[in-house]
Amino acid sequence: MKKFNIISLMLLMLLPMLGGCSKDEIIFDSELPRFELRPGYELLEVIVPQGTLATDKIYIVGEFNGGEENAVGNPLWQLEKASDTDVKWGIYLDPKTFVNGKTLADGYYFYSAEQGAERTLENTPVVHTEHPGLGQRCNVIAYRWADYFNKPVDPGEIDHDGYVIYVVDNSGYDDLALYAWGDAEIFGGWPGIKATGKVEKDGVLYQYFDTGAANEGMNVNLIFNDNGNGKQLGDYNVTLNQDFYLELTPNGVNEFDPSNVVTHDGYAVFVVDNSGWDELYLYMWGDVNDLNGGWPGMSVTGTQTINGVTYKYFDLGAANCDAGLTEHIILNNGNGKQIDDVVVFALDRDVYIELKSNSATEIDPETYQPGDVDPDPVPDPVPEQDYNIYVQNLTGWSEFYIYAWGDEEYFGGWPGAQASSTTEIDGVTYLVFPVKGKGQIENLIFTDNAGNQYDAMQVTFDRDYTIIANLESAELKAN
Repeated sequence: MKKFNIISLMLLMLLPMLGGCSKDEIIFDSELPRFELRPGYELLEVIVPQGTLATDKIYIVGEFNGGEENAVGNPLWQLEKASDTDVKWGIYLDPKTFVNGKTLADGYYFYSAEQGAERTLENTPVVHTEHPGLGQRCNVIAYRWADYFNKPVDPGEIDHDGYVIYVVDNSGYDDLALYAWGDAEIFGGWPGIKATGKVEKDGVLYQYFDTGAANEGMNVNLIFNDNGNGKQLGDYNVTLNQDFYLELTPNGVNEFDPSNVVTHDGYAVFVVDNSGWDELYLYMWGDVNDLNGGWPGMSVTGTQTINGVTYKYFDLGAANCDAGLTEHIILNNGNGKQIDDVVVFALDRDVYIELKSNSATEIDPETYQPGDVDPDPVPDPVPEQDYNIYVQNLTGWSEFYIYAWGDEEYFGGWPGAQASSTTEIDGVTYLVFPVKGKGQIENLIFTDNAGNQYDAMQVTFDRDYTIIANLESAELKAN
């Protein structure tokens, strides 16, 4: 009796399926043509790596077009994203534009303006040689962008070599390097070294430079530069006996306090306060009046240093921002000084403002240069004296109050104060409001605190006043 080997039997069973696979090739959606052919052009349809931004700019680079220096930034070598997918990009190439007799067969790769040059899955340089004929197309797979291999790692997983310089890079440089001189050129000759890596700590992304255990205790001057391309920041002196946290701006280096990391509740209004005011409040009115509190509004939430500039900030509240409310912003000192409608917006962004005593201007935190504090002029001290406001009350109101605002809320919060006494002068009875005068400028409002009120007049507390209060207006009485 003939016996079948079990492996032979299994192969016989698989033959129909194997034949089926060889007959029908599987085509993925990303491989489908997305661009029309053009006579006289070679068409590359490129399947880009996952995570490529639709707004990115991608270029083809090779000997045929002079390399990165000539290709990156040149629209002639820029890929176009397919209209119906973010995965497929294409480029039409005219061999007549190729240089030095080179072709695609001599090698090429792709470059992302956002994420760097293309790399293989093993993080090595890419060399493609696929090329179609004239009037033809071919698919090319771009593997990874360089930034894929530079993702921040868990700080606890890093074994540093010596002390570390952590950098928040707001310099604007495209290619950051660090040179050091002093006790030694610890990073070698100019322009120094690139960052050792990237790390995220407490929500802040740092580039970091390991300084080397052998260099511990050395005193060096750090020079951050654009990798030797003509730009550099001023010397920053350190002694390598600790880790350093530094923030780079276009104008210099500032020590960064990692404990200064702020998590905001919604968007925020940031204020460089050069007003000279003793207090600062933010009041909002618009779709909702008294949003975040009645007058004078909300107090400062906290302070934060950005690009070396210290801001007072007001968190607007995530729930308010999500509601899409349009609000008017009034900055004030809670005591008679204010800048109206500093900004009117839908609470849909952070706002940065420089506040002076009589103006407020929106600023860009990336380019703002701090100015001088603009305090109010300090007048010569005026000796305090006793004065009286005499009011002949012809309003018919059952109660009578004076509220004052200006240099201060002299009679306290609303509705103000009632008369301390009455007195008779030339047969006329007056309500008496005593004041301690030193030249305060106050705006008087008369009210019965029961729905009736009007603006009376502005006075200066440097003399007595005799006022006739009618039902809807007031006038000074001639002496």
